[in-house]
Amino acid sequence: MLKYALKRLLEVIPTTIGILLLTFALFNVVGGSPALTVLGKNASAESVAAFNHKFGYDKPLIFSTDSQFVNFVGNLVKGDLGYSVEMREPVKDVLKRGVGPSLSLTVPILVGGTLIGLMLALLSAAFRGRTVDKAILIGSTVLMSVNYVVWVLAGQFLLSYKAGLFPIWGYQNWFYLALPVMIGILSSLGVDIRFFRTAILDEIYKPYVLTARAKGLSRPVILVRHVLRNALIPI
Repeated sequence: MLKYALKRLLEVIPTTIGILLLTFALFNVVGGSPALTVLGKNASAESVAAFNHKFGYDKPLIFSTDSQFVNFVGNLVKGDLGYSVEMREPVKDVLKRGVGPSLSLTVPILVGGTLIGLMLALLSAAFRGRTVDKAILIGSTVLMSVNYVVWVLAGQFLLSYKAGLFPIWGYQNWFYLALPVMIGILSSLGVDIRFFRTAILDEIYKPYVLTARAKGLSRPVILVRHVLRNALIPI
């Protein structure tokens, strides 16, 4: 086990370097000139050259010991994420300002969507082939078929603009997160239910479930205590 874990950890090193190299090259190729972005397209050649020299954009891109990529990786190792020339502040300050709103939105969506998806998937698996299962499968198919943008626009128009139940824009307190969290859970629920149901059904037909039934355990106990515990591994 230790040998396997060490092997996988060592594999992370070239993978990380490859990802850094690829994303760095793509951002430099697609992103355009940072100097022209900040100074404008009509900036003089002298001001562009001074800007590039100040931020190190005049150095070789990759293939040099003093290249932009080497300096970028070296700064990352030291915990320096660089300076955003567009925002005109350190990247760590940009991230620090945005991490709170981001987590306050994504964590409830992840936790809420997982719990609701698990409950519906358990219900679907418990009554597989029956009306409840078919209704949940139809509902999940509909949820998967509607694009996330449609849920956003419909939620804002119907629940915020028309009904006035939620604020349509802003981030002042938890109530402003209610509608985005609801939409986030709803848009991901279809895929989650399908995947969770498949993982649960894979466990239901295994021998240990037959053994539990032979011992006289009830269906809820088998599903929650035994099947769900093993189904949570892939989930």
